[in-house]
Amino acid sequence: VQLQAFGGGLVQPGGSLRLSCAASGRNLRTYGVGWFRQASGKEREFVGGVRRNGGSTLYTDAVKGRFTISRENAKNTVYLHMNSLRPEDTAVYYCAASPTIIFSSLSVPSAYHYWGQGTQVTVSS
Repeated sequence: VQLQAFGGGLVQPGGSLRLSCAASGRNLRTYGVGWFRQASGKEREFVGGVRRNGGSTLYTDAVKGRFTISRENAKNTVYLHMNSLRPEDTAVYYCAASPTIIFSSLSVPSAYHYWGQGTQVTVSS
Protein backbone atom coordinates (compact mmCIF):
# COMPACT_ATOMS: atom_id res chain seq x y z
CA VAL A 1 0.00 0.00 0.00
CA GLN A 2 1.18 3.52 -0.75
CA LEU A 3 0.37 6.27 1.71
CA GLN A 4 0.18 9.99 1.11
CA ALA A 5 -0.07 12.40 4.01
CA PHE A 6 -1.18 15.94 3.33
CA GLY A 7 -3.04 18.86 4.82
CA GLY A 8 -0.33 20.51 6.87
CA GLY A 9 0.29 24.21 6.96
CA LEU A 10 0.73 27.29 9.10
CA VAL A 11 -1.93 27.92 11.72
CA GLN A 12 -2.24 30.26 14.68
CA PRO A 13 -2.31 28.94 18.24
CA GLY A 14 -5.80 27.74 19.08
CA GLY A 15 -6.54 26.97 15.46
CA SER A 16 -7.41 23.72 13.73
CA LEU A 17 -6.13 21.58 10.90
CA ARG A 18 -7.16 18.31 9.36
CA LEU A 19 -4.46 16.00 8.08
CA SER A 20 -5.28 13.28 5.60
CA CYS A 21 -3.60 9.93 5.03
CA ALA A 22 -4.76 8.61 1.69
CA ALA A 23 -3.97 5.08 0.58
CA SER A 24 -3.69 3.46 -2.80
CA GLY A 25 -3.25 -0.18 -3.67
CA ARG A 26 -5.05 -1.69 -0.70
CA ASN A 27 -8.17 -1.23 1.37
CA LEU A 28 -6.99 0.93 4.24
CA ARG A 29 -9.92 -0.22 6.36
CA THR A 30 -8.09 -3.49 6.95
CA TYR A 31 -4.96 -1.71 8.17
CA GLY A 32 -4.12 -0.26 11.53
CA VAL A 33 -3.07 3.34 10.97
CA GLY A 34 -0.91 5.51 13.16
CA TRP A 35 0.05 9.15 13.17
CA PHE A 36 3.49 10.19 14.34
CA ARG A 37 5.28 13.51 14.48
CA GLN A 38 8.85 14.67 14.60
CA ALA A 39 9.82 18.13 15.74
CA SER A 40 13.13 19.63 14.72
CA GLY A 41 15.93 18.09 16.75
CA LYS A 42 13.66 15.61 18.50
CA GLU A 43 12.79 11.95 18.21
CA ARG A 44 9.74 10.81 16.27
CA GLU A 45 6.82 10.40 18.65
CA PHE A 46 3.45 8.69 18.54
CA VAL A 47 0.42 10.95 18.23
CA GLY A 48 -2.49 8.56 17.80
CA GLY A 49 -3.72 5.49 15.99
CA VAL A 50 -6.81 3.59 14.90
CA ARG A 51 -7.16 -0.17 14.95
CA ARG A 52 -7.55 -2.22 11.78
CA ASN A 53 -11.06 -3.21 10.78
CA GLY A 54 -12.53 -0.83 13.30
CA GLY A 55 -12.70 2.59 14.81
CA SER A 56 -11.11 2.16 18.21
CA THR A 57 -8.45 4.79 18.75
CA LEU A 58 -5.48 5.43 20.96
CA TYR A 59 -3.81 8.80 21.66
CA THR A 60 -0.78 10.07 23.43
CA ASP A 61 -1.60 12.09 26.54
CA ALA A 62 -0.32 15.33 24.99
CA VAL A 63 -3.10 15.40 22.40
CA LYS A 64 -6.00 13.74 24.20
CA GLY A 65 -9.11 15.87 24.01
CA ARG A 66 -7.66 17.97 21.19
CA PHE A 67 -6.91 15.51 18.37
CA THR A 68 -9.17 12.83 16.96
CA ILE A 69 -8.70 10.19 14.28
CA SER A 70 -11.42 9.08 11.92
CA ARG A 71 -11.78 6.91 8.86
CA GLU A 72 -13.57 7.64 5.59
CA ASN A 73 -13.60 4.22 4.00
CA ALA A 74 -15.21 5.40 0.78
CA LYS A 75 -12.14 7.56 0.17
CA ASN A 76 -9.67 5.05 1.59
CA THR A 77 -8.46 7.78 3.90
CA VAL A 78 -7.73 8.26 7.58
CA TYR A 79 -7.89 11.74 9.06
CA LEU A 80 -6.17 13.40 11.98
CA HIS A 81 -8.36 16.23 13.20
CA MET A 82 -6.30 18.67 15.23
CA ASN A 83 -7.99 21.32 17.37
CA SER A 84 -6.72 23.82 19.92
CA LEU A 85 -3.30 23.67 18.35
CA ARG A 86 -0.30 24.81 20.35
CA PRO A 87 3.18 25.90 19.31
CA GLU A 88 4.53 22.65 20.74
CA ASP A 89 2.46 20.75 18.15
CA THR A 90 4.78 22.10 15.46
CA ALA A 91 6.37 19.15 13.69
CA VAL A 92 6.44 17.06 10.57
CA TYR A 93 3.52 14.65 10.78
CA TYR A 94 3.65 11.16 9.29
CA CYS A 95 1.08 8.44 8.84
CA ALA A 96 1.90 4.76 8.89
CA ALA A 97 -0.07 1.57 8.29
CA SER A 98 0.13 -2.13 8.92
CA PRO A 99 -2.21 -5.00 8.03
CA THR A 100 -1.18 -7.02 11.07
CA ILE A 101 -0.63 -4.52 13.86
CA ILE A 102 -2.46 -5.17 17.09
CA PHE A 103 -4.14 -2.42 19.08
CA SER A 104 -1.60 -2.42 21.87
CA SER A 105 1.22 -1.84 19.38
CA LEU A 106 -0.26 1.18 17.62
CA SER A 107 2.26 3.45 19.37
CA VAL A 108 5.29 1.41 18.24
CA PRO A 109 6.93 2.74 15.04
CA SER A 110 8.65 -0.56 14.24
CA ALA A 111 5.26 -2.31 14.17
CA TYR A 112 4.29 -0.52 10.96
CA HIS A 113 5.04 -1.77 7.47
CA TYR A 114 4.28 1.32 5.42
CA TRP A 115 4.96 5.01 5.90
CA GLY A 116 3.81 8.08 4.07
CA GLN A 117 5.91 11.15 3.46
CA GLY A 118 5.61 13.83 6.10
CA THR A 119 3.53 16.97 6.08
CA GLN A 120 4.69 20.04 7.96
CA VAL A 121 2.47 21.57 10.63
CA THR A 122 3.58 24.91 12.04
CA VAL A 123 1.69 26.55 14.89
CA SER A 124 2.74 30.13 15.29
CA SER A 125 1.33 33.61 15.61
